[in-house]
Amino acid sequence: MGKRILIVDDEHDICEILAFNLESEDYQTDTANSGEEALEKLSPDHALILLDVMMGGISGYRVAEKIRKSGNPVPIIFLTAKDTENDMLTGFSVGADDYISKPFSLKEVSARVKAVLKRDNGGGEPHSGQKLIISGLEIDFETKQTLVDGKPIALTRTEFEILSLLAAHPSRVFSRDEIIEKIWTDAPYVTERTVDVHITRLRKKLGDKAAWISSRTGYGYRFNPEE
Repeated sequence: MGKRILIVDDEHDICEILAFNLESEDYQTDTANSGEEALEKLSPDHALILLDVMMGGISGYRVAEKIRKSGNPVPIIFLTAKDTENDMLTGFSVGADDYISKPFSLKEVSARVKAVLKRDNGGGEPHSGQKLIISGLEIDFETKQTLVDGKPIALTRTEFEILSLLAAHPSRVFSRDEIIEKIWTDAPYVTERTVDVHITRLRKKLGDKAAWISSRTGYGYRFNPEE
């Protein structure tokens, strides 16, 4: 059987349609019709969450915040009728991995799910070694874990990929467009501001090593432990 996906939407019809479509592609599915129910049903067996933003009770944004604060890096794709740039940035700022605007096509949902799951399985930047250890920062490319001074930090998949990309090429400056091309393949909705949001979240989690990711005005970002 394929990977298990949790579908969260307060419209039963949408849950049923998405479940039927994904199961026809050999995924396993569970559904929830509220944020509260989603938090109860979410388990380590789920490889991805399709999460509606506007629901009665807890919003999708709040659900994502709770999931990320618990240290769970499970990929989250938001489904929402709110499609302005600020809405997208809000979604990414609370830890989303992708964003699909309603109304959507089932083909688009399928493509996005496959893309996110592929990235979560290491479909991004290749690395010659399994670990990178620099002055108290440890990045394990095999287990997708990051430790700062021996303590694990909870990064989303996108944050981990950005850190891995920059750290694997110390001192090289990556433009925002280059980061988008390498991290968000086939995602034309991603803007330079999206990159900035993820970098800001990543720096906060790195604590006293935040300065190792520096910006070069007019150029982009680089990883430099000597900063």
